[in-house]
Amino acid sequence: MPLELVMEKQAGYNVHDRLFKELIQNFFKEFMEAFFPDVSADLDYRRVRFLSQEQFTDFPGGEQKRVDILAETKVKGKDTVILIHVEPQSYYQKLFPERLFRYYMMISLRHRKPVLPIAVFSYEEKTETPDTYTFAFHNIEILRFHYLSIHLIKKNWRDYIRSNNPVAAALLSKMGYTKKERVQVKLEFLRMLARMELDPAKMRLLYGFFDFYLKLNEKEEAEVMENIKMLDPDEAEQVLKLPNSYFDRGYRKGKEEGREEGREEGREEGREEGEEKLKRFIANLLKNQVDLKIIAQASGLSEEEILKIKRQIEGGKH
Repeated sequence: MPLELVMEKQAGYNVHDRLFKELIQNFFKEFMEAFFPDVSADLDYRRVRFLSQEQFTDFPGGEQKRVDILAETKVKGKDTVILIHVEPQSYYQKLFPERLFRYYMMISLRHRKPVLPIAVFSYEEKTETPDTYTFAFHNIEILRFHYLSIHLIKKNWRDYIRSNNPVAAALLSKMGYTKKERVQVKLEFLRMLARMELDPAKMRLLYGFFDFYLKLNEKEEAEVMENIKMLDPDEAEQVLKLPNSYFDRGYRKGKEEGREEGREEGREEGREEGEEKLKRFIANLLKNQVDLKIIAQASGLSEEEILKIKRQIEGGKH
């Protein structure tokens, strides 16, 4: 494989690892509750701490590998300390079970504590990865290593939309949906976020994760807006108040593009174009009868400024 392609794939894996690390570390309890409820029930989440990145050599290939997600906690009602190693895997690898076994052994030997290994498969192929690694000699089984796993593409996204679990909401973007369901998946993600009382930083993390893996085109985004209009008015208002929803991003994108183009082609020209994009976007929301207060809150403009834009639009029709 050409070096350029190798570097490009490696960069993609690094982004993937970083996104999953941020999501799972910030919502570790919710991750365990969503996908491993039986294990979660026995964990004392008051004692969770994440250990620093550890680097191992991936024999026999010689590749250096960092264990990004390694949590230490205790079992409820006991003094037993347990390590939970979560390994996100974005591509199919035939030898993955053996590789995870090596990590298990190295972590166990280094820390001298019980280790629970978990694999999160997010590749789109439905090729089955065994959850067991077996070593045998002359038909004699020497060892059998088993780990917990989830393969997101095999998960039915509709099974999670009634929950208030932020990890499940973000991971809808990697579950098994059809091309025709993309709009509905985005709508349900927004509805889930609207039900959760999260601080803005965590809201941005969830939205950034979802948007990285499921990007809608303009036509699809317009369909989402039409579907929001059909929701119960109170729920629609909550969805439209989300600080990181796609329509809010559209406001800010118009402003930022105007600023950036202003630097490159002249500040006046860039500002005018940015304002024009913002005006078109606000016109679309006004057309869809979105409340002025909601538009003001999302865009950062005052109601008076929005009314001024509305009058300019209406005046241009005559």
